[in-house]
Amino acid sequence: MKYMILINLGPEARNWQSLPEPEQQKIVAAWGEVNQTPGISPGQQLQPPETATTVRAHDGKVVTTDGPYVETKEALDGYCVLEADDLDAAIELASKIPAIHSGGAIEIRPIVEWSQS
Repeated sequence: MKYMILINLGPEARNWQSLPEPEQQKIVAAWGEVNQTPGISPGQQLQPPETATTVRAHDGKVVTTDGPYVETKEALDGYCVLEADDLDAAIELASKIPAIHSGGAIEIRPIVEWSQS
């Protein structure tokens, strides 16, 4: 089963430059361990929500809006995809992502896999 791992870094991790060097090294090492997990795709970091563009259709016309689709206190900061045997394996991986130790959160969602037949 494939899982989308949605990453909310939390306020401390978003302020990367203000972290002491040892803390930065600890986070880099933890990400190194996460990236060595079998079945993981390289994670991708997203630009801040204010850089988003939302696209909708209204009265048959395409309308774009600057900013994210929804107002939220917690924003999606990045993601990766994990192919694993079960949800427990995905939870184990999520528990290693440094963001959960700095006020962030990880959302795990199974990916719908369509049959090619």
